Amino acid sequence: MPVVEQLSLLADGEWQLREAAYQERVRRYADPYLARRSAGQKHPVEDFLFTYYTQKPGQLLRWHPGAGVVLTGAGAAARSSWKHYRMLDDGELASLGMPSGSTAVTVDTRAFLEDRHQAVTFAGIILRGTAARPAQFGCFGLHEWAMVYRQDKFDLRHEYLHLRLGSAGTDKVVEDNRIRCSHFDAFRFYTPDAKPLNELEPSREKQRDLEQPGCLHANMDLYKWAYKLVPALPSELVMECFELSWRIRAMDMQASPYDLAEWGYPPIRIETAEGKAAYVENQRAFAAEAAALRERLAVQLAPLSGGPA
Repeated sequence: MPVVEQLSLLADGEWQLREAAYQERVRRYADPYLARRSAGQKHPVEDFLFTYYTQKPGQLLRWHPGAGVVLTGAGAAARSSWKHYRMLDDGELASLGMPSGSTAVTVDTRAFLEDRHQAVTFAGIILRGTAARPAQFGCFGLHEWAMVYRQDKFDLRHEYLHLRLGSAGTDKVVEDNRIRCSHFDAFRFYTPDAKPLNELEPSREKQRDLEQPGCLHANMDLYKWAYKLVPALPSELVMECFELSWRIRAMDMQASPYDLAEWGYPPIRIETAEGKAAYVENQRAFAAEAAALRERLAVQLAPLSGGPA
C-alpha cells in the first residue's frame, strides 16, 4: 500500500495563521446554520451541505495541513491524539534538521490508508471516470421537479415551501420535458411516478459509469469526495469544494419548482426557453470550476492511491 514518505516542515506561526483564517472562513457558513438549528428553524438552501452530507460543522472547522506536512510549536502536540496523526521519530526529526525529542506531528498516512483504502480507491475511480466523460448540459434541473411529481403538498420533501406553478403546473413541466438524470443520489429521490420517465436508470452500481462533469450534483459531490479524504487532504482544498457546492446548491434550488423569492433566491424559470438558457450558462460555468477542482483532487489523491493523477 503506497505511503507518502517525503515530509515538509510548515513553520511554527505560519500554520496557526492558516488555521485561524480557515476557521474564520468556515464559520461564515457554519455559525448561521448552528444558530438556526438551535432556534428550530430551517433554510431550504443554506442548511443543505450540513444536513445532506455527513460532514458536520465541528468536523469541517478542524483544520488539517494535508499528508506529508509537519507541524511544530504551540498546539501541535495536541494533534498527536487526533485520529490519523502521529509524532515524528528521531530519524525523521533529524532529516528536517530538528533536535531529537522535538515536538512535531504529521498525518499518519499509513494508518489512514489502512482505514480508508476503499474510500481512496473509489474516490479515484469516480474522479478520473467523471473527468474522462463528455459533459451533458440538457437536464435543466428537472430532477428537483421529478422529486415532487404527482405528490400531495404534505408529501413534499420541503413541506414548508410552496410550488411556484402549483401541483398541476409542476406536473405539466415534468411531462412536457425530456428527463435524463445521470446521478443516482438525485434519481433515488424521484417519486414512484417520475422514475419511469427518466431515460436512464442510475444505480449505486452504475455510478462509476454514469457520473459526468456537467451534472450539478456530481460537481457538488466534489465536496463529499474531498472530506472523505481528510486529513490526508489540505483543508483549504476541502473548503474550496464546499464553497463551490454551496453556490451550486443555490442555483439548483433557484431552478427548482419551489418559490424561494422570499428567501432571497429569484427563480430560474426552466419551464421557459430563457430560463433553460440561463440554467445552461450557469451549469457550464460550474462545470469549468469543478473540472479544475477535480484535477486538483486527483493530483492530491495520486500519491495515496499509487496511480496517475
